[in-house]
Amino acid sequence: MKIRHRTAGRVTWATCLLVPVAAFALAVGGEPDAKMDSASAAQAFVSLLDEAGRERALFSLEDEERFNWHFVPRARNGLPLADMTTEQRGAAHDLLQAAMSSQGFLKASAIIELERILGLLEGRPERRDPENYFVAIFGDPSAEGPWAWRFEGHHLSLNFSSPSGLLTVTGPAFMGANPARVPSGPKAGWRPLGREEDLARALMRSFTPDQRSRATIAAEAPSDILTGNDREARLDAFEGLPADAMTAEQRAILFEIVHEYAGNTTTDFDWMTRVENEIPASDIHFAWAGSLEPGEGHYYRVHAPVFLIEYDNTQNDANHVHSVWRDLEHDFGGDALARHYEESDHH
Repeated sequence: MKIRHRTAGRVTWATCLLVPVAAFALAVGGEPDAKMDSASAAQAFVSLLDEAGRERALFSLEDEERFNWHFVPRARNGLPLADMTTEQRGAAHDLLQAAMSSQGFLKASAIIELERILGLLEGRPERRDPENYFVAIFGDPSAEGPWAWRFEGHHLSLNFSSPSGLLTVTGPAFMGANPARVPSGPKAGWRPLGREEDLARALMRSFTPDQRSRATIAAEAPSDILTGNDREARLDAFEGLPADAMTAEQRAILFEIVHEYAGNTTTDFDWMTRVENEIPASDIHFAWAGSLEPGEGHYYRVHAPVFLIEYDNTQNDANHVHSVWRDLEHDFGGDALARHYEESDHH
């Protein structure tokens, strides 16, 4: 896909990201609490598209492209930030902010900024484009009918589904960071996904030797998250230490880990209520592989019948994070959207 040249006076997401991320988030979408709902934000974005933009950004809800998600640098379908007008880009920001919590929006913004930093660290800034992130909308956004949308680029794939009008399902939701810790320059030491690592390590270090032995599933971490970009996330078994074998203090740390992922988005589905009060503690498993030492390769996951969290930091001398949240019942809208396909006139 050919990226058009930028004009000298054009305000871009990349140039916005040269300011501190927190200031950028406020500048783009206003105060975090002052945001519209996702359907209205999507409608506003679509209304700004010309015919060519609609051709690239809009798909039917039944289109298989909806499941064509990934987190690596590659050719993508949708409308990239680089080819949006300033007004369209602002509407795209509003759409993303409508679906994300303040925490999640800041993380997404930081991941995009890391593209610029990675290009500088590699000495190939032209290869890493912070405007190479795409919006794709599936179906007609409304407060009543089903629709979905995706925001995606390198190390960021956020898939949102609305089976009944209200945006209630998030997944798959992938976030990555390369470098995980910025080694040099003005942002040296910056770790946009650092809390995900620190909480899990704190939990492992709180375990007794017996608990740690049960939680450890391998001496060496896998080279990536195990479910990759699978359409349906499946693991062969529940492994590691169940939450009912943890102390109350340890379970509190485990729930903090879950919240760090589930809390990235704003949905009507209260995951933390389910995790803390409805899912039996015996059904929630924490598993670790690899070293406990910072800077060495490690992997962990939190696995329950209804959700899966995976985190891997092994690449680039363990300075390259891949993490994902999977809703094992409702990724891509789950059964509700499946029923829509079956009842659709298109099939």
